[in-house]
Amino acid sequence: MGSNREMTIHFLSSQQGTIISKWKDELLHLPDGYIGYFKGEVENIFNLLVDQLGTTDTDIEDVLKVIGKKIASDRANKQLNMEIFFSSISIGRSTIIEHLLNSNVSMEEVSGLIKQINIYFDQLIQFASSHYSELKIKELDERYQFISPDHKDRLTLLGQMTSSFVHEFRNPLTSIMGFIQLLQAEQPETKYLGIISKELDQLNYRITQFLNMSKKETSESPPELFSISRLANEVIEFLYPSILEVNASITCNVADDAVITGSEEEFRQVLLNIILNALDVVTGMPSPAIYISGSECPPGILTLNISNNGPKIPEEVLPNIFEPFITTKKRGTGLGLFVCKEIVLKHKGTLSCHSTDFLTTFSIQLQTK
Repeated sequence: MGSNREMTIHFLSSQQGTIISKWKDELLHLPDGYIGYFKGEVENIFNLLVDQLGTTDTDIEDVLKVIGKKIASDRANKQLNMEIFFSSISIGRSTIIEHLLNSNVSMEEVSGLIKQINIYFDQLIQFASSHYSELKIKELDERYQFISPDHKDRLTLLGQMTSSFVHEFRNPLTSIMGFIQLLQAEQPETKYLGIISKELDQLNYRITQFLNMSKKETSESPPELFSISRLANEVIEFLYPSILEVNASITCNVADDAVITGSEEEFRQVLLNIILNALDVVTGMPSPAIYISGSECPPGILTLNISNNGPKIPEEVLPNIFEPFITTKKRGTGLGLFVCKEIVLKHKGTLSCHSTDFLTTFSIQLQTK
């Protein structure tokens, strides 16, 4: 290790108190149950970074695999959300780099250290989130195994009913859709044919979606790179008749460069389920509104939030909102959010929900690399 590197690491060590103090101050916005837990973790993450700055990337990776698994296991055991961990890491990264840039160290040396710091935090996020997803998938599988025989019978019956429903209604639905297309071609000036066509397309999709939701396993499709922004706008356009019916305002602000690798059709189902649920709960509100936002923050992690200003989800329901057969709807199956959770976990992401008197937000976090 060169003397410049040694001096820089010594500088960071000497600034430990200031860095950690600022890092902890930024965590004060966290809920009370999280503050003590995260403050104890900050020192460990910082000290490990300083120890690892003089090692090779391979050595960092080996150590961070162990640390990432421990972080994920702790959060899974304590039922803590990973997105708050991502926020803490982003604060720490920014604070450390800010101190480096304000030091007397040469920009050449700082540049190399910033690269190594980013590798450190990116890999820590990667290993922690991957292991957390594995633990949650295992937890869901175990819970499914212990679903009561009565619920398993309901799943079987639901599958049989939806299969019969699809076969019974799809043929006449297809005929109606065909005749609407003929009318559009022959009498394009006729009003409302476009709206009728979209409504029929939506009904057709919902029938298929309902059938898919009754299955425990989702169909496999080759992973593909796709834009979340484009997909979100396609879903909004598809649901436009329902949005008009509720008279809801919907705002979509997703970064154009927000892309992930996975099954586009499965994520279409996730967005459809969550937005349809939002439309359902905002019905009757004075100013029904849905907000969709998404960006890559921290780097390598896409955060997609879908919020609505409907009634607060009851506190006794919220912890089990993603369980099968849990629903607040009179005619709901309780399978929509369960399927959403399975799809997100399958893509090594997290799906969580936070609800207040003013806003309910479903937050999806996925790796972009």
